[in-house]
Amino acid sequence: MRISNRGILFGGMGLVAVGTVAFGLLLPAKDSTGGLDGGRAPDFAAVTIDPPVKTRTLRDYEGFVLLLNVWATWCPPCVKEMPTMEQLHQAYKDHGLRVVAISVDDAGAADLIREFRTEQNLSFEILHDPESAIFQGYRLNGVPMTFLIDRKGIVRLTRYAADWFSPENRQAVEKLLDQ
Repeated sequence: MRISNRGILFGGMGLVAVGTVAFGLLLPAKDSTGGLDGGRAPDFAAVTIDPPVKTRTLRDYEGFVLLLNVWATWCPPCVKEMPTMEQLHQAYKDHGLRVVAISVDDAGAADLIREFRTEQNLSFEILHDPESAIFQGYRLNGVPMTFLIDRKGIVRLTRYAADWFSPENRQAVEKLLDQ
């Protein structure tokens, strides 16, 4: 069977196109938050994982500095950063900081999320958004993603998989708490 030059050319172009798309999926988005830093934090709605189930929105945290984390139990970078968020919560909860982690695990995962909270010894508020609706408002491509929001509802810092008790991040939180 003879392959024409035209067949080789089109076959090669197809491989390049497939490779480019596949490689692009492996790269993190340059701006995975859609440029939210400096802008008003979008509203969200997520439910508590403990009965009685209540819906929480951004409005519930008005007047506080809010560390808003979007995560999932199956996400290794999410699991890794949780202890540092707990340290931050313990250090600043009495100074006006609220740490809220919204799980995007599937519907019916409340037991799994509660078990995770217990295993990790987490005391900050954990909510559940089984429809992952927060992805649209916060323009997310994946998890974990965390937003530091000031008392006026402005996104001041966005981080992927951070050490939240690092000197740099504590300084950012302290700056907002002092305002």
